[in-house]
Amino acid sequence: MNFIQLKNIIPSSKNTLFLMCTALFFNAKITAQTNFPDIIKTKEGKLSFTTDNKGNQIPDFSYAGYMASEKAIPNVENKIFVPKQEEDATQRIQAAIDYVSNLKPNKSGFRGAVLLDKGTFKISGTLFIKKSGVILRGSGNNENGTILLGTGLKREAVIRILGIDDKKIGETFEFNTNYTPLGTKIIQLKNASKLKPSDEIIITKPLTDNWIKELKMDDFGAETGWVGWKKNDWDITWNRVVTKINRNEVTLNAPLTMALDDVYGTAKVNIYSWSGRIEQIGIENILLKSAYDTSKPKDEEHRWFGISIENARNAWVKQVSFKHFAGGAVSVLKSAQQITVEDCIATEPVSEIAGFRRHTFYTEGQQTLFQRCYSEYGYHDFAVGGFGTTGPNVFIQCESFLPFNNSGAIGSWATGVLFEISYVDGHALSYNNREQNGRGAGWTAANSVIWETSASKIECYNPPTAQNWAFGTWGGIMAGDGHWKDVNNHISPRSLFYAQLENRMEKLPVNPHIYDLGSEPSSSPTMEVAAELTKNSVAPKQSLVEWIAEVSKANPINTNNSGLKNANDLKINAAQNTVSDKKVTTKNGWLTYNNKVIAGNRLSVPWWRGSLRDSDISKSVPDVTRFVPGRTGTGFTDNINEVSDYLSTNNMVALEHNYGLWYERRMDDHERVRRFDADVWPPFYEQPFARSGQDLAWDQLSKYDLTKFNDWYWDRLSLFANVAEANGQLLVNQQYFQHNIIEAGAHWSSSPWRSANNINSTGFPEPPPYAGDKRIFMAEQFYDVTNPARRKLHQGFIRKSLDNFAENSNVIQLTSAEYTGPLHFMEFWLDEVQKWKDETGKKAIIGLSATKDVQDAILNDAQRAKTVDAIDIRYWYYKEDGSAYAPEGGKNLAPRQHARKLKTGKETDNQVYRAVREYREKYPEKVILYSTDGSPRFGWPALMAGASLANIPKIELPEFYTALREMKLVDENTFSDNLWKLENKGKSYLFYFKTDQDITIDLSNEKGTFEVYAINAATGTFNKKANISGGKQIAIPQAEIKEKVLFVVRK
Repeated sequence: MNFIQLKNIIPSSKNTLFLMCTALFFNAKITAQTNFPDIIKTKEGKLSFTTDNKGNQIPDFSYAGYMASEKAIPNVENKIFVPKQEEDATQRIQAAIDYVSNLKPNKSGFRGAVLLDKGTFKISGTLFIKKSGVILRGSGNNENGTILLGTGLKREAVIRILGIDDKKIGETFEFNTNYTPLGTKIIQLKNASKLKPSDEIIITKPLTDNWIKELKMDDFGAETGWVGWKKNDWDITWNRVVTKINRNEVTLNAPLTMALDDVYGTAKVNIYSWSGRIEQIGIENILLKSAYDTSKPKDEEHRWFGISIENARNAWVKQVSFKHFAGGAVSVLKSAQQITVEDCIATEPVSEIAGFRRHTFYTEGQQTLFQRCYSEYGYHDFAVGGFGTTGPNVFIQCESFLPFNNSGAIGSWATGVLFEISYVDGHALSYNNREQNGRGAGWTAANSVIWETSASKIECYNPPTAQNWAFGTWGGIMAGDGHWKDVNNHISPRSLFYAQLENRMEKLPVNPHIYDLGSEPSSSPTMEVAAELTKNSVAPKQSLVEWIAEVSKANPINTNNSGLKNANDLKINAAQNTVSDKKVTTKNGWLTYNNKVIAGNRLSVPWWRGSLRDSDISKSVPDVTRFVPGRTGTGFTDNINEVSDYLSTNNMVALEHNYGLWYERRMDDHERVRRFDADVWPPFYEQPFARSGQDLAWDQLSKYDLTKFNDWYWDRLSLFANVAEANGQLLVNQQYFQHNIIEAGAHWSSSPWRSANNINSTGFPEPPPYAGDKRIFMAEQFYDVTNPARRKLHQGFIRKSLDNFAENSNVIQLTSAEYTGPLHFMEFWLDEVQKWKDETGKKAIIGLSATKDVQDAILNDAQRAKTVDAIDIRYWYYKEDGSAYAPEGGKNLAPRQHARKLKTGKETDNQVYRAVREYREKYPEKVILYSTDGSPRFGWPALMAGASLANIPKIELPEFYTALREMKLVDENTFSDNLWKLENKGKSYLFYFKTDQDITIDLSNEKGTFEVYAINAATGTFNKKANISGGKQIAIPQAEIKEKVLFVVRK
């Protein structure tokens, strides 16, 4: 079939419209061929792609999709059958996937399909496909077919196609030209002798200052420079395969979607390998659903995504339906390429109506194809996001019904996007400059086309250095300085994509299933035609949903389970127990784990800041309650095990956690104004309270309910506590975050406690009394527990903070980050903690972290002092001159505000030792922590005075930490001594030298042999000095001790 000549002739008695469009196309472009690339029709009715004077042309979009659309999606043989089961099916289905994953692939790379029975399968976890050649297939994609019901609090996708991110970059090759045009498949290199056909290469164009300025993306006006594009924020990359080499001329397997101009930065080519990327993966014929709280129409404590695809190539999602997901149906991330998503329907999403929700069919990948997909009530239903996303990426016959925001390009500088034969019903299809929206998204699309498409609004703007085109568009509003052609006209061919594919392949490898316009469009039909059209008007137009069903019926999927292996015969591995049988305990005033003192640095989570740009992600540190929908890893939604690994790798033994200063990144501008809309920016720092689904808070999401809790937030903290406990690490849980109620007014403006942001009548004044229309002083009211409404809310929150970790031994509970609050609130807090202990019989490590006056008052209160397990010296210290830097509590000033008004002085080794030792001697049964801002520099003085969690380097001598548990302070030591000692007489001794000196070890009353180790105080490396015998005094001269630490232990 000649697709261009036959399929796309619109039925008409005289082919009037076809001829009209041909004429328009042919005549419109002749005079402007040197100004910009275009598409014209030849006299033979063929498409002709004209170039400008630099050789740029509109890209060939037909390389998008599975196998670059050169092959049809195969119907892979079933290998194993999973019968319906009532209990959770996560492990059973995963075992079936793993079974097929271990089969030998055939010549085409397929191992086989897992066939699921009809019925509902509950999925509390995530189904992973991590090997090539595996298909997950259901027995129908409706309520009578196969339903995978995502349950639980996880926000991950129900199914993750997840290869390994182990790409290795090899040799670099330089371009031999200073300009490579848009749309070309041929590049010129200086020396291609080390390349060969089939080599995989990555072409990289950097983000440079002069190009950013040319695009006017450095600043969007006012104080927006902080969200403007920055050099090296991200790179623009194309993954390509070498198909032909002629000397130094290299032919690629797909065109470039952007011109490479050395004026704006020099591009380069690298060969690469990627053994962990998986291929030939499919998800088919399933209905995916998310279980949610039906009493909450905006519930978000459920599954966010149906399917996500990462580190994969040549995969597909076919005939899959989706219901109730918060984040989206299919998410194709940046590491995916040549993906097809077809004949899919997504309905009834459940979430807040806000940014980074309801990205129904979404891609950041390369060469992705979405065709015949329907979505309703989404946010960005069909969207290309990310940064510098390179195409071609194509959407064909996609319909968005009554969305809450636009489809199109929504990230920064996506190139080679095609929307065709699509319909956005009730909102916009946009290629535009979002400016600072989307955290400085700026120009969203370049070198992209809209073809034969309708929307309530169409935006097609030309960015500097690039073009965008709109052909045959229909819209209520059509805006932009892009290249418009045949507005309010149907054009042929109806599909640019399939016309290009047919032209490239000569014969279409698949039936395109383009929905036919059908009837006569003429304004002057004959009487016979008018009568026929009148007769046909009785029935409604066929919907896209009906068309998808018709196409699916014409492309049946193999659901025959006869003779298949039964998944019930597979052995299921027992679920791993995440609760450790080893516990954190207190011994001789030390925090210990597995009989070893816990020592090392601590990691504090970020309070605010961040973006999804590569430059910011690379600088991120872990945070277990940070959330980025659909993305996992440091800077996104952290993998809990990876957080624990990060602590271990960096000699950190505790994570200090408090909830974020504010939920979303628009607030990073520190503005107090009500936000214009709910288009919130990630990363999201989740708050401990649940949204109510009622009214609108200051950020335009629904208000909080302070009596209900954010289950995901608390579950994440619990998961981390469990993993950390198994690894001998601690969670320091700062229950409150005082930063919200003092200093900049913006700290308060979006706080859940502010009256405008919750449904609980907290009684704080509205509008807030910002001092000087800028600052907030809400601490006194916040800490006032005589207010009955707030008192009850505080009680509920404190109890939740304790309940959440009731089974964990490794959580230190502190009142609040930055707590410089009053004595009376600390008393209230400790009283509530003690009530909880008494009522539940549970234990917890309760820390006292406050200003010195409040701390001492509590410790002098015999009853309340009993509740305290750990004394945290954090908001005061002794200065070099011996006086105390000790701001008073309850003065409505933050720590840094106190520091600006008082003489802070300098912390020194001697004074750190003094502070810790004073409290260690006075309260020997309690753990002492030293946590001032300068504390990481004073690990050894703090340890030698008896502090736990002291920041000393990792010492790979297991007996060191075991021996330390039994050591005690030496009575004759003082803070001014030049040698500090800890000892367990007759068994072990630890010496810290402040100055070079000889040392005598008195073992005259001891028996046995002792080992002497010298430890480098900075690195933790050690060497064994000697074995010495007891029964005498041992002198070690200064010349033999270059390190600052000496450890002596009996063998």
